[in-house]
Amino acid sequence: MPSDLDLVAAADPREPVEFGELTVVGRLVTATNATFLVETGADGLAAVYKPVAGEAPLWDFPTGTLGRREVAAYRLSAAAGFGVVPFTDLVTGPLGPGSVQCWVDATEDPLVDVIRTDELRPGQFPIVSGVDDEEEPVLVVHADDGRLRRLALFDVLANNADRKGGHVIPAGEVAYGVDHGVCFHHEHKLRTVLWGWAGEPLTDEEAALVEAARQAAPDALGVLGSEVEVAATVSRAEALLTAGSFPHPSDLWPVIPWPPV
Repeated sequence: MPSDLDLVAAADPREPVEFGELTVVGRLVTATNATFLVETGADGLAAVYKPVAGEAPLWDFPTGTLGRREVAAYRLSAAAGFGVVPFTDLVTGPLGPGSVQCWVDATEDPLVDVIRTDELRPGQFPIVSGVDDEEEPVLVVHADDGRLRRLALFDVLANNADRKGGHVIPAGEVAYGVDHGVCFHHEHKLRTVLWGWAGEPLTDEEAALVEAARQAAPDALGVLGSEVEVAATVSRAEALLTAGSFPHPSDLWPVIPWPPV
């Protein structure tokens, strides 16, 4: 978080807390929707507050549901044992109802990056090529990192339509995923930069996580209020278990978010 603010991050941002009263400290101006850094009543913990009133309408997601999707992502991650989403809850804050998520400080360099093509090194997956502002060739890459692979698998289940590199926060043993407002659509929407493991077999541990998500989804996703979206999540889990591998990119939907990082 900005160094000049006297706020603290949770020791384990996945652990539930009572946020209490929220005090707006600043606005995260790069976010598409109204997004605020807040100090919570939980011993001054820093958090991210997204009021429903600040959600930009989307053509393919029901209006006013993005906050519930943020909460659903946390609940599925926690219930199935993924542990990749910071604690998120629904609150009524200073700007009305919305979602609040524990802040996470990155502790290392990004796992997703844009590099020159001659900078590619072992342990990096090249995902998409392009040119920079000076028309020089560049690559979007991500690390071959087990923490990131776990998040990539979660995104398949959640049908994440917007996994940018900036939504991945490496901190210790976890690569946290944030910004899950456009997840859980009943139609195929997976759009991500984490395609490095496409087609690779699931490990036994990964298959167990998927099975746990299949069983947990009906209860964990009740906050969505949509039976069809819950059923679609269960179907995605079943399809993953049947295939036994990470999916390949679809040719029916743009598979890379913009911007990618």
